[in-house]
Amino acid sequence: MSAYVDQFPAEARIVRAAFWSSFIALGVGGLLGLVQVLHRTDVVRFMSGADYYTVLTLHGVLLAITFTIFFLVGIFTWAITTSLDRGLENLRFTWLWYGLMSVGTVLAAIPILAGFVGSVDMSASVLFTFYAPMQAHPLFYLGLTIFVVGTWLAGADWFRTWLVWKREHPDERIPLPTFMVLTTMLFWYLSSLGVALSILLFLLPWSLGIWEQVNALLTRTLFWYFGHAVVYFWLMPAYMMWYLMLPKISGGKLFSDPLARVVFVLFLILSTPTGIHHQYLDPGIAEGFKFIVMTNTFFLLLPSLLTAFTVVASMEHGARQRGGTGYFGWLKALPWRDPIFTGMALAGLMFAAAGFSGMINAGMNINYLVHNTFWVVGHFHLTVGTAVALTFMAASYWFIPQVTGKRLWNKSVALWQVLLWFVGMTFMSNAMHRAGLLGVPRRTAEPQYAGFEFEAGLGSVAELDAQIALGGTLLFVSVVLFLANVVMTAVGDRIDDLPDNEYADTLSGADDAPLVLDNLKLWTAIAVVLVILAYTLPLLSIIDRGGVFGPGGGAFPMVAESLRLVVVAAVDAGVIG
Repeated sequence: MSAYVDQFPAEARIVRAAFWSSFIALGVGGLLGLVQVLHRTDVVRFMSGADYYTVLTLHGVLLAITFTIFFLVGIFTWAITTSLDRGLENLRFTWLWYGLMSVGTVLAAIPILAGFVGSVDMSASVLFTFYAPMQAHPLFYLGLTIFVVGTWLAGADWFRTWLVWKREHPDERIPLPTFMVLTTMLFWYLSSLGVALSILLFLLPWSLGIWEQVNALLTRTLFWYFGHAVVYFWLMPAYMMWYLMLPKISGGKLFSDPLARVVFVLFLILSTPTGIHHQYLDPGIAEGFKFIVMTNTFFLLLPSLLTAFTVVASMEHGARQRGGTGYFGWLKALPWRDPIFTGMALAGLMFAAAGFSGMINAGMNINYLVHNTFWVVGHFHLTVGTAVALTFMAASYWFIPQVTGKRLWNKSVALWQVLLWFVGMTFMSNAMHRAGLLGVPRRTAEPQYAGFEFEAGLGSVAELDAQIALGGTLLFVSVVLFLANVVMTAVGDRIDDLPDNEYADTLSGADDAPLVLDNLKLWTAIAVVLVILAYTLPLLSIIDRGGVFGPGGGAFPMVAESLRLVVVAAVDAGVIG
């Protein structure tokens, strides 16, 4: 098998475009992250406290949505085409969904950036968690809607390619990379319905003045229906890289194809019915509903534990193939000088730490202590900020040569870059967790209180702020090194001796997996049923207490006025008397 750019030149252009869109978002978002860190720790302040929230919003949208999902569509396009050994069915359709995602990003960014210009009558400094009662400019909601529609069309593109392949290969099992893509997209269709309904039925009409008010708790619940699930939309492509690439780079094979399929099925059915655990402190949701969701959340430990077992077993197999021996001595035989391997392995290690802090977040009684503190920010940066971001950057060192046909510019810089990210995030996330235990709040530009010091045995805030500032600075330097490496690679000369475009073989293959695992209709139906069971009663309770559009059932001034004018005109014209 040849390099991807030679095997699928047309699709390689799409993948390159998706990657560059992702990297631009990473660069801008990373710079804004440094500005936030220096402001909040009171090292250097470039802006007012009010502008901080504009920066925070753009940082969250660019990194949590744009960077992650553009990279996702790139590697999913690669996974579909390579595992099915065929190109996409209609490249015009492919460029359409890429264009919609790009346009949606720009439209959403415009009102956020307008927050810096006081004379412009638009704003969207509503943070990444864009639910009521904070209101953004309609352009922000429209941009997000167009972006999500683009991702839906991308999934349709991949499903269409698979269905054509399936007609030609009726008796073959779904290849593992394609299986991972399809289950992830089925999960995305289900989970993104919440934010789609929130925007289209409530937030966008409200911002346009069609609705006078909305039920804030209802929009908040619909957001978190999507808002927790989207974490797994970011994580599942990272998991795919761990399953497909880490075993091969380690020198071995994937331990179990069936276990990998089980993991993605579990994510499909378990990830969406858990969003209310972000709302433990919301008084409008009964404690019994919260307890049920807490139980559902802990079930999500299972696919993560299965992944840890399977991936580590695969790495051990590779290390022993390379001559590693002993209970732990095999670790020394792993290719730690390879930035692709080291970056993804360290990302997996950080994700294990995120799992421990995530269990604290999932438990109702302990969550009450840390929910509105910097602890949550530290946890978030371990998940999307390291498990996802570091895996994506490390994988890029393999993908960029594959889709450009050019050798990686500097392998040593790449290795230092992933190590620098790991060290920087260790400082920053650890200090954020500890600051949370001291009660330092999140979502604030200036967390300091006059006449009050956050002091405890865990250390002073001054010491923790220093660690956060140091960690954030190292992370920004890491971003600069990463972008420099991929840009220099892209402008380099074309070579002919790239590694083949293939991934790990398996010790236990698809034929060992029960046929029922490939029954996507069954697992989707189960996922839908679990969502209905988890959300029907809480949503009905919220509507019963506050109405669909808030207290009083809501008012529709523009609609009512329009109807009044129509009636008046009809009376004047003698149509009705």
